[in-house]
Amino acid sequence: MQRPLIMTPGPTYVNEEVRTAMAKPITNPDLDPGFFEFYKSTCESLQKLVKTHNEVLILSGEAILGLEAACASLIEPGDRILCIDNGIFGKGFGDFAKMYGAEVVYFSADYRKAIDVSALEEFLQKDNNFKAATLVHCETPSGITNPVNELCPLLKRHGILTIVDSVSAIGGEELEVDKWQIDIALGGSQKCLSAPPGLTFLSISKDAWEKMASRVAAIAGFYTNLYMWRNWYKDKWFPYTQPISDIYALNKAVEIVLRKEEFTEKHRKIATAVRECILIL
Repeated sequence: MQRPLIMTPGPTYVNEEVRTAMAKPITNPDLDPGFFEFYKSTCESLQKLVKTHNEVLILSGEAILGLEAACASLIEPGDRILCIDNGIFGKGFGDFAKMYGAEVVYFSADYRKAIDVSALEEFLQKDNNFKAATLVHCETPSGITNPVNELCPLLKRHGILTIVDSVSAIGGEELEVDKWQIDIALGGSQKCLSAPPGLTFLSISKDAWEKMASRVAAIAGFYTNLYMWRNWYKDKWFPYTQPISDIYALNKAVEIVLRKEEFTEKHRKIATAVRECILIL
C-alpha cells in the first residue's frame, strides 16, 4: 500500500523506533510500581528537552487539553489575562481564558510578523495589571516564531505569569524554559517530536504551583485540574488511567531527539530549503 504524503506540521510521520516502542507489553499503570518510574523517567527526559528543573507532566489528550488545563488551573473569575495575539492560535488562547471567567485584554499585532518586543514593552508601561499572559511560540498556520526568550522575561518583570504554547515548536526550535522564565510551557506529541497524536506535556513553575494553591475559587473541572497532580509520585497515584502505549512512544521519540544534537539544525535546514523551493516555483 502506498504511504500517504503528509505535508503538515502535525501529525507527522512516526519513526519506526517509535512505532516499535508502542508494541511493548502493557501493564496496569495504577498498580505497577515500574510504570510510575517509567512515567517519571519520561518526564525527566522532557525536562532535558525543554531545559528546565520545573516539574513536567504528561496528560492523556491532544495538546489542546494542555492549553485548556493551564487556563482552568490558573484563572479565576475576574482575573485580567493578557492575550498576545499575532495568529489564529494566539487569539484562540483568549477564548479558553474567557471560558474560565477571565477578563481578557488583547495585545494584537500583524499576523505576518513576530511580536515586536519594544511595542509590548511600551504597552506594559501603560497597563500591566495582569495575572497571566498567554502567547504562542510558533504559530502553526503562518510558521511565525515569536521571541519568547525576550517576551517572557519582559512579562515576568511586571509580575505576570507566562503560559506559552510551544506545541509546534518543541523539538524543532530551541526552548529554554528556566532561562526564559516560562511558567507553563506546553508541548504536544505529534509535531516535531514525530510521535502519535494523543498526548500533551507541560512544565509548571514554582510560581504557577503557588498561584494554583492560593486560589479562592475551586478549579472548574477534573480532567483539566493540574493541581490534582501535585503529589502524584509521592502518593503513587494517577488521576486517571494512563495511555501506556502512547507514553512508550513519546519516551522513545524524546530519546531520539536528545541523542541527536543537531536535531533543531536539521529542522532549520529543511525549513529553509522548503521556503527557497517555493520561492523558485
